[in-house]
Amino acid sequence: MDQGTIPDGFQDRPLADLLAALDTTSAGLSRAEADGRRRRYGPNRPSAHRRRPLWLEFLARFLNPLVLILLFASGLSAATGNVASFVIVIAMVVLSVTLDFVQEMRAETAVEALRRTVAVRAQVRRDGVEVSEPVDQLVPGDVVRLAAGDLVPADCRLIEARDLFVNQAMLTGEPYPVEKHADTPAAPAPAGDRGEAPGTVLMGTSVISGSAIAVVCRTGDATAFGRLSGTLQAPPPTTAFELGIRRFGFLILRLTIFLVLFVLTVNVLFHRPWLDSLMFALALAVGLTPELLPMIVTVTLARGAMRLAERRVIVKRLAAMHNIGAMDVLCTDKTGTLTEAAIHMVRHLDARGGESDRVFRLAYLNSRFESGIKSPLDEAILAFRSLDLSGWRKIDEVPFDFERRRVSVLVTDGAERLLVVKGAPEDVLRQSTHYEGEGGVELPLDPAARARLGAQFEALGEDGFRVLAIASRAMGPEHVSAALGDESELSFAGYAVFLDPPKASAMAAIRALTGAGVAVRILTGDNERVTRHVCAELGLPVTGLITGDELQAMGEEALRARLADVNVFCRVTPAQKERVLLACKRSGRVVGYLGDGINDASAIHAADVGISVDSAADVAKEAAGIILLDQDLSVVHEAVMEGRRTVQNVTKYILMGSSSNFGNMFSMAGASLFLPFLPMLPTQVLLNNLLYDASEAGVPLDEVEAEALARPVQWDLRLIQRFMLVLGPVSSLFDFLTFYALLHLFDAGEALFQTGWFVESLATQVLVIFVIRTRRSPWSSRPNPVLAALTLGAAAIGALLPLTPLAPFFGFVAPPPSFYLFLAAAVVTYLALVETVKRVFFRHIAPRPDAGRRALRH
Repeated sequence: MDQGTIPDGFQDRPLADLLAALDTTSAGLSRAEADGRRRRYGPNRPSAHRRRPLWLEFLARFLNPLVLILLFASGLSAATGNVASFVIVIAMVVLSVTLDFVQEMRAETAVEALRRTVAVRAQVRRDGVEVSEPVDQLVPGDVVRLAAGDLVPADCRLIEARDLFVNQAMLTGEPYPVEKHADTPAAPAPAGDRGEAPGTVLMGTSVISGSAIAVVCRTGDATAFGRLSGTLQAPPPTTAFELGIRRFGFLILRLTIFLVLFVLTVNVLFHRPWLDSLMFALALAVGLTPELLPMIVTVTLARGAMRLAERRVIVKRLAAMHNIGAMDVLCTDKTGTLTEAAIHMVRHLDARGGESDRVFRLAYLNSRFESGIKSPLDEAILAFRSLDLSGWRKIDEVPFDFERRRVSVLVTDGAERLLVVKGAPEDVLRQSTHYEGEGGVELPLDPAARARLGAQFEALGEDGFRVLAIASRAMGPEHVSAALGDESELSFAGYAVFLDPPKASAMAAIRALTGAGVAVRILTGDNERVTRHVCAELGLPVTGLITGDELQAMGEEALRARLADVNVFCRVTPAQKERVLLACKRSGRVVGYLGDGINDASAIHAADVGISVDSAADVAKEAAGIILLDQDLSVVHEAVMEGRRTVQNVTKYILMGSSSNFGNMFSMAGASLFLPFLPMLPTQVLLNNLLYDASEAGVPLDEVEAEALARPVQWDLRLIQRFMLVLGPVSSLFDFLTFYALLHLFDAGEALFQTGWFVESLATQVLVIFVIRTRRSPWSSRPNPVLAALTLGAAAIGALLPLTPLAPFFGFVAPPPSFYLFLAAAVVTYLALVETVKRVFFRHIAPRPDAGRRALRH
């Protein structure tokens, strides 16, 4: 088999020839044959989604411009005879890069394992048996089953199809589903290969209704989606967290360039050795740059994701961890989150309000023969009582869509031919001109009858019942297909009535979310009376309600003006759900959406953080960043808390690194103005940086106080900039005091000065985490034991290293005992001063966290 010929001809080949070319049958492949083809063609995913080999990932860490320049300069140093310096620099760089690589790879591997547990799967025939396999395991020649709600897993030709409608908007931009037929002769594929061939379904599209059996013809990069993945698979919008990290990086880069040029210029003007000056300036740049920031971010977010996995919440995209921590509005569907989703049919009423077997039979016919995805209401109808439909057969159907909000099936028992319609009461009543009276007599649906039926529907809704309207239309024997135009002049039969009780845990979950600063808004296709009843049962006040019809007539400005007062949106379509979410985002809110149906996919994708459940339709799961293995609103609150915890821990690292690093490096630049030698050797700067990085590896494990988790947490670059500018000079002040003590109290020469300042700068730089990690007093908030051990260990190594045989390799000499007394006093005083400044800062200087949000809101 040559896959190179099949991609260009599978649309217009006769099916029998295509199966022969693929060396397969309608029974599918054996598992051994599938394994062999997978080795030949690779996994079924575009290369844009594949991870680079680990050795390339490792080498990419050395492409950091600062690292490359440092390696080049150390090479020059070796060429001039300073081989020891070269070896030490290489060792420091490799150790630092390896630490970063190992930690980040471990985190990403763990998250990838979690992600695969909720990967989209396909029903595929292997060894003649239908099994569920991850989509990326499919190969050309596999035979798959497609059903409503599925993502098409590869480029396929249809073998069988039944009322199959496919959404191809991803590839073609078409807003409406397209019907596909296996028995239609395939036409040559139009230019662009976008799926217009009626017997072809392509990767990236989704099944709206119906079912099919299809043979996989192209996988991975060979698919139309794979060829266009660079343009179709646009990167997700940059989150506030990612944007903040990027801006912080540019800030550090500007400071680094300025300090490096300053130090290099000063040393050249003072006629110091140019190579030593260059090495020192570059080491200074490395010391100022928080090169462990990507690792700290990844490991912190990944640890949060793994902690959530223990609560049966799977994080597919790590950026979602920040988004859910920053989320201050959660939009959710009603069914399954606020209610039990254990829907039971309780009544079947005719137009006069009495129980009617005729209404139930019509509802059963519609649900039994509907080929789209079965809704919980369909399941409830079929489970209510079994009917013998052996005399009936389906002729055609008009599938359900969320604009019409109804589904029609054309059926016959040989004696009569009926179009049976089931859907939202408002829409079905609008299409009805008659109703079935006593004895099945059709009566005109006059205004009085409409008012009576409307009042009956409203009364059921106010009692908390969900309602579907049932209607029919007699069709002539010449009618062999169903179309939208047939859904008119209907005869209204009655109502199917359902009960979906509120979920016991939902009340506590809503209270917890509201107490944590997350406003809950309900977006549902159900009517306002049922929704009000559920809200009352849950103790959720309805502060304002907008229906889909009202929303349709409302402009964008009017909608944004109402958002602050409205928390319930009823009878809304998928497009209207997305519109509400986008309006919330434009108002400066961070918005989450929780849903599980085909109708929720666009809203999930539009939200800052999309949340779905493991039992959801494929299109909803694929769009979501977070998957709940249990459909329970309470775990969303736990995810919010975990998201806030991860952002707080990343912020700890940034605050400490930006203040102490900036202070120490500024001190180095200042010292170079008056010292006749380098204040610290390049290898000492790198060692200082390595020990500091190692001490911070425990930050992702640290706990966060309850008060820091009480409100939504957003990345705040203004806070970091102000903190750096306030605390950095405090660090520099103690550095200059150390300079004075070393020069005038200990009469230090070059080696002792460099040794003493190395020990002092490292001690203050790493121990300050105990102060900065909490807004409380340091003694009232215990750090994680791993963080404490790493921090104290790094400080101890820095203090004791000059006393070991390794000292000469780094240019250290043993300080006098009195220096360590000075060191203890200096560190205690420094930490006390930082604690005092920290309290003043957060009380009077720090920007208010809600200032930006209030400005956007008003």
